[in-house]
Amino acid sequence: MTPLTEKQLIKRRETRRQQILEAALKVFAQRGLHGAKMSMIAKEADLSAGQLYRFFESKEELFVTLIRQVAEETVQEMERIYEIPGSPFDKLRIFTASILEDESTQYPFKLIQHANTAEDVPAEAIQLLEHFSVKHYIEQLLPLFEEGQQIGDFAQGNARQLISAFLTILSALITLNMPIDDDHQLPDADILMRIVAGPRVQAR
Repeated sequence: MTPLTEKQLIKRRETRRQQILEAALKVFAQRGLHGAKMSMIAKEADLSAGQLYRFFESKEELFVTLIRQVAEETVQEMERIYEIPGSPFDKLRIFTASILEDESTQYPFKLIQHANTAEDVPAEAIQLLEHFSVKHYIEQLLPLFEEGQQIGDFAQGNARQLISAFLTILSALITLNMPIDDDHQLPDADILMRIVAGPRVQAR
């Protein structure tokens, strides 16, 4: 068997590292920092505990690494809303539906929620989150909402307050932990969008 080149070894290691991060994101999102165990992450990544510790010395190191990656990715994800075709209302609806309908898309938001509310979160993770606060996301969405208000897509009033209310409810739906049955279904994107709908949308 031909030995792997240094370039191939680096690529394999990076692939394995990303595999661990994806598994850890799922476990941390579902269980939080204190409920997650390295053994759970290793199992989710289909690795042995020994292989996992070759990449990350502790659960806390892995958690901080994930926070850094997720914080940057959620900012980039917010920016992509402007690439979605359609009116400002259409862009926000499609973006919202993609989050509510795909559990894996919710993992980054759940992770950040855990980090913001859990005790004994590593100081480095807290510092990272300070740079990616709700205020940051509000500023990202502000041009979209201001444009939407101008054409009647979104309700009038203080745009920042409107965005804050929308993100608060979206976050609550993502992190809501209660049984769902035929008599109780979570609101979908269309119901949530009624909160920000302006006269042009309401007249459809």
